[in-house]
Amino acid sequence: MSESARRILVIKLGALGDFVQALTPSAYIRRYHQSDEIMLLTTPPFADLARASRLFDDIQLDARPKAYQLFQWFALRRFLREGRFARVYDLQTSDRSSFYYRLFAPGPYPEWSGIAPACSHPHANPKRDLMHTLDRQAEQLRLAGIAAAEARTPDVSFLQADVSRLGVGSPYALLVPGGAAHRPGKRWPLERFAAIATELAGRGIAPVLLGVAAEGPLTGRIRELCPAAIDIAGRTGFADIAALARNAACALGNDTGPMHLIAATGCPSVVLFSAESDPALCAPRGPRVTALRRDPLAGLDPGDVLGALRALGVVS
Repeated sequence: MSESARRILVIKLGALGDFVQALTPSAYIRRYHQSDEIMLLTTPPFADLARASRLFDDIQLDARPKAYQLFQWFALRRFLREGRFARVYDLQTSDRSSFYYRLFAPGPYPEWSGIAPACSHPHANPKRDLMHTLDRQAEQLRLAGIAAAEARTPDVSFLQADVSRLGVGSPYALLVPGGAAHRPGKRWPLERFAAIATELAGRGIAPVLLGVAAEGPLTGRIRELCPAAIDIAGRTGFADIAALARNAACALGNDTGPMHLIAATGCPSVVLFSAESDPALCAPRGPRVTALRRDPLAGLDPGDVLGALRALGVVS
């Protein structure tokens, strides 16, 4: 680092969909601070993804201490105060990340872009919570002086992988039936996914089931109902998912992190929403993305999904 370079901190703790969307403002921060040293404060699941992006010079892991874990709080405070950061971009803008600003007390405080009370570059738009994540973060950066910031689709071209080991032959479609286990209302019934898988298989498009290892029972149930499905749950990393998406005929999934990654590659994608999340605020963005919302999500008919796939030119 040159003597004139400043130390910049970006805070983005998760989750996957939010982290993928944060790649866009992070790229603008990298461009604006091209002569500075940029460090990312994040959580372990996203460290490798952040390194692969090459948007950050260094990465610090946040243990997200609980209130009673005083030693970890002291360690976090020491990291922040001894980091000599000239500016902090809080892209998490949560109560937790805003509290980190207070760890600099009694000062000196760095320049801070976020929503922490009394910070130097507040995103003070009273309607910020009614904005899509990408629009909100672009405005946040513009208010911090990065005039070029726009709400662009995240660039995930850096994610490359050889997926031949998975044995998936074209044409195929990606199905993502999982999501946060503690929010079952965000999951479309497995029988509906199986119905779409059967329809796709009948059209010569192999349904490929994605998920983490813990979602094996979900994908396994779909495969029981549709034996033509290819179950690769627990066998893919972020780069694998992106590589599969680039060659997929389409993707269908719940409002969950992998769909943000898939949509960003340009894969024709249908993303399913319930009343528990609003696509106007957080839907994946990409050149060919359709969001379908029903309350409850179980009320969404497979025919509506096929209609959305038809409108994307995937099926006839």
